[in-house]
Amino acid sequence: MRLRTGRRQKMSTTDKTVSLRLKWSERKKRKMKVVILAGGLGTRISEESHLKPKPMIEIGGRPILWHIMKYYSEFGFHDFVICLGYKQYVVKEFFADYFLHTSDVTFDLANNKMEVHNNYAEPWKVTLVDTGLNTMTGGRVKRIQPYIGDEPFMLTYGDGVCNVDLKGLVEFHKSHGKTATITTVSIDQQKGVLDIGPDNEIRSFREKAASDGAIINGGFMVLNPEVFSYLKDDTTVFEQEPMSRLAAEGQLMSFYHDGFWQCMDTQREMQLLEKLWQSGKAPWKIWKE
Repeated sequence: MRLRTGRRQKMSTTDKTVSLRLKWSERKKRKMKVVILAGGLGTRISEESHLKPKPMIEIGGRPILWHIMKYYSEFGFHDFVICLGYKQYVVKEFFADYFLHTSDVTFDLANNKMEVHNNYAEPWKVTLVDTGLNTMTGGRVKRIQPYIGDEPFMLTYGDGVCNVDLKGLVEFHKSHGKTATITTVSIDQQKGVLDIGPDNEIRSFREKAASDGAIINGGFMVLNPEVFSYLKDDTTVFEQEPMSRLAAEGQLMSFYHDGFWQCMDTQREMQLLEKLWQSGKAPWKIWKE
C-alpha cells in the first residue's frame, strides 16, 4: 500500500530550539574546541611585535597566549586550534620546545644527552594552523573549519585576558539556541559597538566611532557551526559584515561580563597587565602553580 505524503512542515522556532538542545545533550560529553586568533600584525604595539606575534608577548615571563589557554583549561577546555599568520614559526617553536620553555633542563654535552626536570605536562591538544599572513579575522576562522567540523566551538582573541565565567557563558549559549554568543563588556570606547535589547539579543553591531562610550565586544565567544556560512573568504572581517548580519537576523546574543577584562593593544596596556601579574593579584590567574 502506498503511503500518502504531505507537504513537509516548517520547523517552528521552538522546535529548532528543542532540536539544538538535543544536539547539545548528545555532545555534552565532548568539550568544545577553543579557537584563538593569533595571526595579526599587532601594529599598535610594534615596540614588541616587530620581534614576535602579539600573542607571544610575555606577561610574567609567559606569552599572553599561554595565559589565555591556562584560563580556558581551568574550565576543562583543553583542545585548542590556534590561527597563525605573522611570524607563525615563533608560536610553533614555542610549543615544539614547550618543556624547554617551562622546565629546568640539564644538558650533558659530552654524552649528547638532555634531561628535563619537573616536566609538568599541560592537558592540552594544540593544533597550529597557518591561516595566511594578510587574512582578516573572518577569513582565519573560515580556514580552520576543517578542524572544527559540525560542532559548536569557542572563539577569542589572542591578546586579551579576563575573569569571565566560561561555564556560565556556555550554559547561556545552550539556553537560547541562536548561532552566536559574544561576551560583552563596558569600557572606555575602543572596540565595536553593540545595541543590546532587554532580552540580551544583539540588535545591531558596528565598528567604533570617536564619540562612542558603549558596551563593546570583548571576545570570549561561543559559536555554532552555522557561523561558517557567514564567512566568505580571506577578506572577510568577522567583526563587520558577518556580525552585522547575525545581529540583523536575531542570531547574535550578548553575555554581559561586569568583571575584569583587559586587552593588550598598546605598550601601556602590556605594562598594566605585567604590573597586575607581579602584584600577585592578576584577576585571570585562577590556577595553582
